[in-house]
Amino acid sequence: MSLNYVNKMIPISIICPVYNEKKYIAACIESVWSCDYPKDLMEIIFVDGMSRDGTREIIAEYQQKLPQIRLIDNPKQTVSPALNMGIKAAQGEYIFRIDAHAQYPKNYFSVLLQYMIELKADNVGAVWNTLPPDTSVVSKAIAAVLTTPFGIGNAYYRIGSKEIRQTDTVPFGCFHKSLFEKIGYFDEELIRNQDDEFNGRIIKNGGKIFLIPFVEVNYYGRDTLSKTSKMFYQYGLFKPLVNKKLGTPATLRQFVPPLFVITLILTPLLLWILPSLGAVFCSVIALYLLLNFGISLYEATQLKCFPIFLLLPVTFFIVHVSYGWGYLTGIVKILRKRPFAVQINR
Repeated sequence: MSLNYVNKMIPISIICPVYNEKKYIAACIESVWSCDYPKDLMEIIFVDGMSRDGTREIIAEYQQKLPQIRLIDNPKQTVSPALNMGIKAAQGEYIFRIDAHAQYPKNYFSVLLQYMIELKADNVGAVWNTLPPDTSVVSKAIAAVLTTPFGIGNAYYRIGSKEIRQTDTVPFGCFHKSLFEKIGYFDEELIRNQDDEFNGRIIKNGGKIFLIPFVEVNYYGRDTLSKTSKMFYQYGLFKPLVNKKLGTPATLRQFVPPLFVITLILTPLLLWILPSLGAVFCSVIALYLLLNFGISLYEATQLKCFPIFLLLPVTFFIVHVSYGWGYLTGIVKILRKRPFAVQINR
């Protein structure tokens, strides 16, 4: 498929929710500004959740040099309201949703928009290449876990693909503004997984989503195990609510972590009450540990970093258990009709 610049006359709006992103915001702005899309046809809207770390001041400095930048306040402080505020304020024909924790290749907007038009898609996205935010072994371990199928499942936008493929979700994304009039805006009840729910609505309404694998976004992961645990707990927590809203069952990929957590909880009890069944559960745990240590050794060898081997098994375990426990908690909240209010992970 040839990439002719049929999109050179199409105005776009780039929307970025931010909150306390001082560490990343300048690099994000620089990467967006260095992209090859015509500057007179783009606007960059930062929707800020009342940052207190200097993020707003950095954006304001760039505003003085780049009139395409706009800054909007988001008193609700979470992502879905920020996206909706940005979309409603946008003047472009196409909407790009980006993240401050990431940097974008020069052809990011032009290529995605080109394929958006040629494939007659409702959303297109790039591969998400997770990188460590610093040189610590912990950050490297977290990034490694989030780029392996054992750590994160078979999501193609994380592990990559050899060809353009129709899929169920992509990170960030590109949308025609009219799509929001057709299927609605991002669900503001969802602190996490709002992209999954919105993409699910696209598919439910007959739309198409494509992954463009040769466009890669560098995304910087969390820098501590506690932040990573909290993030994956929240991913798991909101997933049953997303499934309920969409009326879709959980996939095998989503349900393996909660099953693993149930296995961990039941095994001691079964060893006491039904030793033979408890032994089967022990075998499952032993198999998990064998896979965990084997894959950790392989990843450490690939990275040529032996110290990371000491952290990878723990990191895999934390990600799996956090997501699984969150998922089970989400099911309980739905059954008991409890609110899903949580403190967003920063």
